[in-house]
Amino acid sequence: MTRPARLAVTAGEPAGIGPDLCLTLADRERETELVVVADADLMRERARVLELDVRIEPWEPDQPIPTAAGVLPVWSVASVATTRAGQLDPENAGYVLRTLEAAVEACQLNIVDGMVTAPVHKGVINEAGIRFSGHTEFLQEKTGASGVVMMLATEGLRVALATTHLPLRDVPDAITSSRLSRVLHILNDDLRKHFGIAQPRILVAGLNPHAGEGGHLGREEMDVIEPLLERLNSEGMNLIGPLPADTLFTPYNLEEADAVLAMYHDQGLPVLKHKGFGRAVNISLGLPIIRTSVDHGTALDLAATGQADAESLHEAIQTAAHMVRQRERARQERA
Repeated sequence: MTRPARLAVTAGEPAGIGPDLCLTLADRERETELVVVADADLMRERARVLELDVRIEPWEPDQPIPTAAGVLPVWSVASVATTRAGQLDPENAGYVLRTLEAAVEACQLNIVDGMVTAPVHKGVINEAGIRFSGHTEFLQEKTGASGVVMMLATEGLRVALATTHLPLRDVPDAITSSRLSRVLHILNDDLRKHFGIAQPRILVAGLNPHAGEGGHLGREEMDVIEPLLERLNSEGMNLIGPLPADTLFTPYNLEEADAVLAMYHDQGLPVLKHKGFGRAVNISLGLPIIRTSVDHGTALDLAATGQADAESLHEAIQTAAHMVRQRERARQERA
């Protein structure tokens, strides 16, 4: 592309570390054009508390985005309640969602090339009477995507999820052939489209211990997962499994893998976060827009202390910019 990637960065829960992380974006001159979507007054106050010499520059979509060190462009969305670092207030739940809506609309109108999200607090949004199970589901609804897959990535490992925020007792019923087929198609297609992997090699975990032990520890592998993988492999995918999750994540198995599909949240993400917590990136696959996020929560106890680690946010920005460039490269090759 002839210009730098342009990204909207939502500052997330105002009482958490999201505003602190976003302020670190002004530390250095930037190649990627970044605009923070947040309350400008909130960002000024947090910079004052943290004693940061950052100039908050109000930004509108028809303006160029400054990239100089010390300047942070902010597309201001007004909050409702006065924000106190570390103290959640349901009054600001609507504000948090409005920042997300603004970033989504900017992506849809091609004002920006993608969006990066700082952490939100699901609990306080629900306390405000707004049903909210996470960024992924919210963005799927707002973009009208038919299916979305959550994938986290760190150096040497990508882990996608067949199910996300479900109670563990509901997971087996959710492992259906149709769901797995949809998830694997999205994962395979987006690894090719956004990461330039011509023939992704995907390891698929079993649901049960020892991948069901031939049916003695559960039949989901035999009845659902194995037949589906055989069919998709016959159609041209490169899927290996179902593999026992306790040995899948060994270096030998991961050596030539492009991604792992875990059956549920706490099957795959503890391994990923053990390997790269604070340096990992959450990527939403299957959306018509590019979206990445940090790998951690709001860390209310660290808000406005100057101790928040911004590495995951910077990794998320780098990943989103890479995805933008890869998408543009693919478009040029098709032209």
